[in-house]
Amino acid sequence: MPMNPAVQAVIKAITRLQPDVANSWNSQRKVEDAAGKLTIADPRCRIDEITAQADDGYEIPLRVFTPLDIDFSLKRGLHVNEDHRGTILYLHGGGWANGDVEFYSDACMRTALKLERRVIAVDYRRSPEHRFPTALEDCYAVARQLFAGTLIRDADPEHIVLMGDSAGGNLTAAVSLLARERGDFHPRTQILLYPLVYNDHSETTLFDSVRDNGEDYILTRQAIVDYIELYLRTPADFHDSRFAPLIATSLADLPRTLVITAEYDPLRDEGEAFAARLDAEGNEVACFRMNDGVHGYFLYPSVLSLVRDTYRLIAHFLDGDPLPKPGDRPWLTLLGTD
Repeated sequence: MPMNPAVQAVIKAITRLQPDVANSWNSQRKVEDAAGKLTIADPRCRIDEITAQADDGYEIPLRVFTPLDIDFSLKRGLHVNEDHRGTILYLHGGGWANGDVEFYSDACMRTALKLERRVIAVDYRRSPEHRFPTALEDCYAVARQLFAGTLIRDADPEHIVLMGDSAGGNLTAAVSLLARERGDFHPRTQILLYPLVYNDHSETTLFDSVRDNGEDYILTRQAIVDYIELYLRTPADFHDSRFAPLIATSLADLPRTLVITAEYDPLRDEGEAFAARLDAEGNEVACFRMNDGVHGYFLYPSVLSLVRDTYRLIAHFLDGDPLPKPGDRPWLTLLGTD
């Protein structure tokens, strides 16, 4: 649907003022660090800092957001059963180079409260200091320990949800693929918000959304290319399904999946293609496109209808309630779970 012309003009102006990613990723971190420090803690949510050990011995920082009316124990070794509605393992976006737990604290706190579930945010190592597959292996190590019960003992594997946005959606899908390959654990549910799942974002890519939305809607095609160049270690990584899950030979036997895309996002079509392949290969999947949405909208204030409606959609999916039907606004249903 056509975007409001005034809103489109503002978004276009903001996009044109952004510096190029290749030369500004470190400056952007500093801006995000400052913004993260402005987050106001909600008294209804407890925040705890814990760590998980990566395979190379690195201690991965984690931030745990717990709704206070659901008092979980974080003491290792304590046998309790207070998982309530479940635990969300959240992998943040930011092109693998930006974003961190501090910057995402407001969104994770809001997610814990609105979905009434504990949220564990992973502060994985970022590029370009730590290139592919370091971020993925950090996230996988955390997930493995969470499912094994060695990270938080009361986390019920049946109710652990993998969730991520943008590059975090990429990591979420890749963690599920690795879990299927290695057999260490079996995620039941994953949520991917406007994920990057493909490897070609050139002007000749398969996906029209890269061309149609790649210049004036916050995330540009060139920024995607730059982030990928900062992330990958070798040219061979470009063709690795752990980086681009859509090119995996098989997408069978993956978790129940919710994919949410944004209408004016260059990554829109590849996310929807990923959902279509999951569906075609026998997985349970629902996919919704958020009308008028741009990449990254999930971090916007929750008073905005797009954000409120996204939380409603996720809650319906997690709680097993009926999902919106085709034609219902503000969502355009692409695939159902009937």
